[in-house]
Amino acid sequence: MKIISFISHNKKNLYLLTVVFLSLLFLSETSLSAGRPDSFADLAVKLKPAVVNVSTTHDLSSPHSFGDMPKAPPGSPFEEFFKDFFEKQQENGNPMPRRRTQSLGSGFIISEAGIVITNNHVIADADEIKVILDDKRSFNAKLIGRDKKTDIAVLQIENNNKVKFPFVNWGNSDTSRVGDWVIAIGNPFGLGGSVTAGIISARGRNIGSGPYDNFIQTDASINRGNSGGPMFDLDGQVIGINTAIFSPSGGSVGIGFAIPSNLANRVVDQIIKFGKTQRGWLGVQIQTVSEEIAESLSLPEPKGALISRISKDGPASKAGLLPGDIILDFDGKDVNEMRQLPRIVADTDIGKNVKVTVWRKGAKKQFNVIVGELLETVNTKVTKKTGTKSMEILGMTLSTINEKDRTTLKLNENATGLIVKSIKAQSSSAQRGIRVGDVIVEANQVSLSSPNQFLDILKSLKIDGKKTVLLMIDRKGDRRFVGVRIE
Repeated sequence: MKIISFISHNKKNLYLLTVVFLSLLFLSETSLSAGRPDSFADLAVKLKPAVVNVSTTHDLSSPHSFGDMPKAPPGSPFEEFFKDFFEKQQENGNPMPRRRTQSLGSGFIISEAGIVITNNHVIADADEIKVILDDKRSFNAKLIGRDKKTDIAVLQIENNNKVKFPFVNWGNSDTSRVGDWVIAIGNPFGLGGSVTAGIISARGRNIGSGPYDNFIQTDASINRGNSGGPMFDLDGQVIGINTAIFSPSGGSVGIGFAIPSNLANRVVDQIIKFGKTQRGWLGVQIQTVSEEIAESLSLPEPKGALISRISKDGPASKAGLLPGDIILDFDGKDVNEMRQLPRIVADTDIGKNVKVTVWRKGAKKQFNVIVGELLETVNTKVTKKTGTKSMEILGMTLSTINEKDRTTLKLNENATGLIVKSIKAQSSSAQRGIRVGDVIVEANQVSLSSPNQFLDILKSLKIDGKKTVLLMIDRKGDRRFVGVRIE
């Protein structure tokens, strides 16, 4: 009886709990639905006229090239046959077949005068560019300018009849949030005017496509042909340029990437005004601050951008910055990760006097830097020193550099420091990625000229209770810092 009563009592409670749960679920669904549009149809109708298909044609024919001709596999008995055949065709004066290749992409109009934005890779190497509107009207277009580093191109529709084109406006990508609804309109696989919807999955993605990667990730379906097309927010403003997808199959798997509108807008403005981009330049080579590096430099936490090389007569050099400095703040903006600094510097006005905070020898220091214009990389020359003495240190056999080393390992004639002749596989040095042939330029921010000097530095660090030593490594001209445990 007690058991039956117990079960009956719990059934009653279970019923009440079920009612409460379903009520909460209904309220939750109602709340979620309030932020979700019933349809994107009205928005799509409004925006589609300003989204275009971009068609390019590239002439592959060349009187002296067989790059576009059929080829047999290397070593095949037909390899020589094809080569002889096409060479004889030319010798006899017969014209080579003219071949043209076409590619399709997307774009969008940002002014009634017909300024079109697309990706640089959509129009790269194009001999002809055509823009097809949603109403099927077709226009020739010319390239105003491009920026390969951000993969942005600006086109002008050739408009002899002074047609006023439909256009869309830039939005503020900085205010967009993960979870916000977005729609993408484009020309996937040549199917123009395709509309897809999704949400912002992540922000600030680095996909390794360039120095200024800061992509918006979305699950809105993006495929080949969507490149250069717009990503809209629910206000109908462009907050991104659809640029890339992650896909093992070549089709959409719900991971697409768009260039943020705030970055794109700045680049486009400069291309329209100057025909090119103008970026700020600091004149440094930087790297990530690892835990070992932070510990060796007494930095409380691994953050900032570590300077591994400074360009001679560059802005940083003139201001007094040094290799081994860690940039923590640039022009009032925190530098928490190394990859943030190139974007911050690039967006800074050329000629601006900015304050830069660095970590040097256990303390913060501030410098005034006049930002230069990014033109080309400048290499720093160093003084040549030679020698032959070898010694094993931290699992590495080290020696000063002699002329034979320079020839055998193809070292720069100005390379100085200690060369790694051999290295033990289980040593802390090997675990930090140091290889045979690397040159150790500095230890604890002191230039190295002999193995004995290196030993003295290690002894001093041990006396001070340090567990790691900061090494500057030169590998075929590329310099970086490595924190190695003192064994």
